[in-house]
Amino acid sequence: MSWLAIKLPELPLQVFTRGLADEDRPLAVVGTSRRSGGRRDDGRRKRILAANAAARAQGVFTGQALSAAQAMSPTLQLQARQHAREAALLAEIACWAGRFTPRISLAPPDAVLLEIGASLRLFGGVGAIRRQAREGLLQLGVDARIACAPTPLAACWFAACGQEPAAGSDWRKALDGLPLSVLGSGTDSGAAAPRSAAACSADTLELLDGLGIRSIGAVRTLPAAGLARRQAQAVGQLIARARGELPDPRPWFEPPARFSHELALPAPTHHSEALLFAARRLFASLSAWLQARHAGIDHCRLSLVHEGSGETPLDIVLGHPSDDAEHLALIARERLGMQALPAEICILRLEAEHPLERGEYANDLFGAPGQARDTALRLLDRLRARLGDSAVRRLEPFADHRPEAASQPCNEQARGQAEPSFTRNLRPLWLLSAPRAIDPRQYTLLGNAERIESGWWDEGDIRRDYYLARRGDDSLCWVFQDLTSPDGWFLHGCFG
Repeated sequence: MSWLAIKLPELPLQVFTRGLADEDRPLAVVGTSRRSGGRRDDGRRKRILAANAAARAQGVFTGQALSAAQAMSPTLQLQARQHAREAALLAEIACWAGRFTPRISLAPPDAVLLEIGASLRLFGGVGAIRRQAREGLLQLGVDARIACAPTPLAACWFAACGQEPAAGSDWRKALDGLPLSVLGSGTDSGAAAPRSAAACSADTLELLDGLGIRSIGAVRTLPAAGLARRQAQAVGQLIARARGELPDPRPWFEPPARFSHELALPAPTHHSEALLFAARRLFASLSAWLQARHAGIDHCRLSLVHEGSGETPLDIVLGHPSDDAEHLALIARERLGMQALPAEICILRLEAEHPLERGEYANDLFGAPGQARDTALRLLDRLRARLGDSAVRRLEPFADHRPEAASQPCNEQARGQAEPSFTRNLRPLWLLSAPRAIDPRQYTLLGNAERIESGWWDEGDIRRDYYLARRGDDSLCWVFQDLTSPDGWFLHGCFG
């Protein structure tokens, strides 16, 4: 088996910074931290749990008292830690990772594990999967450490340390060289966060440190009986699981049937570019969720949650099923440019239901036949988003041989209600609003006539012979002779 671990060491911070386009704004996450012995600070002693680069440049660091951090950075923006949003982001990353493999497992509080053994040939090897995963995570706005190993726990530990064994080397030997602190990489210092079963307690780590143990390999040299007397026997079992000497079953993640994820903004805003930047993160996540299902959507809803209460929904409607994140963002840009916001936005929520089968077009020797169709559909989507659904109409073929009645404007709801009439004769798309009398001597008739006799039932009876004709300027036209008045010749349409 081959496991890929996605580790987010700054998950409490990235819940907020992934929607931040301006990296120069100092931002930190506040919570309570543990004292030695496992005791917690009281509510009057808040501490910095994580800080972004701008805050660290001003002297803010992890574990610093809140009062000291505010003294170092008067403009520091503070956010209370939100465990629920951290869990939601882990689940979102797990849904996104379904594009690589269906065998995904959550490793709280800050990791996602992928069993990629069956996907190596499809993606071109471990290196290709690692590269695509790193690029995809950046599109989600997530900075993660990625590592691969034959066991899930080893992969998670390598990722926590930001290293992994070289290709062809003994991965167990590399595991022995990892620092002792990796045994606590699944321990969360925040209140209300459960400790991972793949991590040692702070007391056990303090005991081993007091014995002069500095690496995983050094722990393995200790006698098991001695560890048992000191209530530290779980350490040996933990290392055995990482080395593949004991089974390490993992519960598989079940992706939801509908897509619904939120992104919290670090500061409320009403600027459309800032909102679009954050929305792109959600569209990238939606795109991967659809790719895992080999499906697309023709409708999703981007809800803009206002500060205080209320929200503004933006319905993004496409003319065909798609999983293209860039196209969705383009339509969202058009909608945002037209939308008046009654208050600043603090949260974005993207929802999509009922994935649809995508239409696939086969490529021929000279390109993709469906490319022109897709381009036209995308143009229609943009026009609808910018001008409104009622401003863009579509011509629908209608079961009538008369050219004036052979098509009619309709909306999407009326689509398919009329049966088209089929003809083998060439007809122009552009018809004049009313036929115009012409001198037939200025036209050269091409081919045989197409006779149309119809309309007797609605007092619109016509009897005409239609011809393809060429004018003196070599343009191609559609003309007819009115059989009720043989001397009457008319121009009815032109070919582009």
